[in-house]
Amino acid sequence: MKRFLATVLAVVMCVNLLPVSLVYAAGTSETSTEETRNTEEETSDEGKAVVSDAESREETVTEEGQIQKKNTTENMEETTTETGKAATDTAAGVDMDISSPTALLMEASTGQVIYEKDVHTKRSPASVTKIMTLLLIFDAIESGQIKLTDEAVTSAYAKSMGGSQVYLEEGEKQTVETLIKCIVIASGNDAAVTMAEFISGSEAEFVKSMNERAMGLGMADTNFEDTCGLTESTNHYTSAYDVALMSRELITKYPQIEEYATIWMENITHTTAQGTSEFGLSNTNKLLKSYDGITGLKTGYTSQAMFCISATARRDGIDLISVIMAAPDSKTRNKDAATMLTYGFGKCNLYTDRNEEILANVFVPNGVEEEVAIAFEDHFRYLDLSGSALTGITKEIVMNEEVTAPIEEGSIAGRAIYYMNGQEIGSVHILYANSVEKASLIDYFIKVLKKSCI
Repeated sequence: MKRFLATVLAVVMCVNLLPVSLVYAAGTSETSTEETRNTEEETSDEGKAVVSDAESREETVTEEGQIQKKNTTENMEETTTETGKAATDTAAGVDMDISSPTALLMEASTGQVIYEKDVHTKRSPASVTKIMTLLLIFDAIESGQIKLTDEAVTSAYAKSMGGSQVYLEEGEKQTVETLIKCIVIASGNDAAVTMAEFISGSEAEFVKSMNERAMGLGMADTNFEDTCGLTESTNHYTSAYDVALMSRELITKYPQIEEYATIWMENITHTTAQGTSEFGLSNTNKLLKSYDGITGLKTGYTSQAMFCISATARRDGIDLISVIMAAPDSKTRNKDAATMLTYGFGKCNLYTDRNEEILANVFVPNGVEEEVAIAFEDHFRYLDLSGSALTGITKEIVMNEEVTAPIEEGSIAGRAIYYMNGQEIGSVHILYANSVEKASLIDYFIKVLKKSCI
């Protein structure tokens, strides 16, 4: 009996004396550490020619920087390209020879605009519309609504589409993957409508989803009226900025689009009541053959929209999106898109921290579980356009001062803050990996009993 009363007394004392706050600070003098890291800086240089070869060189430079506080920095990478010849570093003030009335250059991982020219004017996008169509197709695949191997049946309405087409017959079946190729490579209007009907039952319902998706991406300059951009309606429009937004969403969320967008030529097989026949798909994006690093994405042309393109490219780990609208001809469209890409690869210094290190668990003084795991929310990316070497970037882990249950999984536990030359350049949230319920008196009693039995 005396032992039992002593145990109960110990529980009461534990409840009264439990700490109510915890500072997990990688910034206290007792725990601060300094680590050095080696970063590899890859550089390349390309001349201004769009199609012709240019001299290039690569060099690897090892720099030593200091990372303060409790960090692990082996997984940090810095990818850089040499400075271009623009007059300024501001997106609006760049001096480039762009003939097209509307143009925009964006870095894909950060969404930062590098160059812009009349980017919010509402214009007809022609077949660049199909970027949103493809985005919804891949959304449906990811959700499990459809599979690449599913077969979609072509309706009479889908067959009736004019413009660029792959000549699907009414009642013809093609797999989802084949229809994706028909849309991306050959810009098939009939294929786009077939997929719209397969996913949503009708093109009109699919267009509603397109506009909802656009709203979710913040595409304020956009309204869609069909799935392929063939319409002559003045109420079907978007802007260069919005094209970049949906292009970025497609290539970053579904990088497998590159597998299809980089196919130059491929045959499909038509199987109908008349028999089977081969049909050749030829990519409408001629930059695939004239610009090094092109990864996509979609061209467009109507007499109303003129020549449009959303061109994506990658060099040295940097992904760029180059949007041209209303160019007078295809040569100008491709030249302007390539000029912006070359400029971007010359200006961009992209710093990436993958945040792969394992963070120590956090003590929860009043939780059912005494510890909870934490993790970084995402990678950290910082884009510099000044041409400076991105050395001297440091990272500080700062946790919430108070840690009390209940804790919800995914709630914010702290931040990883990044500094360059003493100035904050960004941060990444640190999140709780699990939920923790608040401990009751019985939970404390059980904890004490367990410890007394050890």
